[in-house]
Amino acid sequence: MKERFAGTVLREVDGSETKRPTMGEIGLNHFAPYLMNRVMARWNANLASELKALDITTAKMRALAILSITPSVTINELSVFAVTEQSTMSRTVDSLEDQGYIKRQPRPDDMRVRDVTITKEGRAAFEKLWPTMYDSLLQMFHGIEEEEYRAFIGTLHKMLVNIRKHDF
Repeated sequence: MKERFAGTVLREVDGSETKRPTMGEIGLNHFAPYLMNRVMARWNANLASELKALDITTAKMRALAILSITPSVTINELSVFAVTEQSTMSRTVDSLEDQGYIKRQPRPDDMRVRDVTITKEGRAAFEKLWPTMYDSLLQMFHGIEEEEYRAFIGTLHKMLVNIRKHDF
């Protein structure tokens, strides 16, 4: 796409009098949400065939990744961390449990709450797909220095604070 906008994208808007740049002026190549969606769509598409061979969906991959580093979480917490609708995560957890990759157990201090934990089989499944995930990360950040990567991660954390809906 052709470069169109030479102005400032991130400018404060002081009421309705301030002129905002139009989408056409900014262009998609300078509109961060569009670029982030493209990056994540490509990431998911690149991993899809590898995941399919292991009978793992993107939602299952995210759940197993989270559970591989977390002792236990509720389905609601898992859906937040995995950036997945709660109803989708409930079905995902059902399927992962059927596969023997996770288990659900009532929390001792509150029997209404179910904690989700990864099983030995789930950990083994995640360990099979981790090299593919990591290699895809390396491909995505090819030519980007470690310092740039760390600055990018710092920027993402600031953005998450700005749009945070959950405390975790």
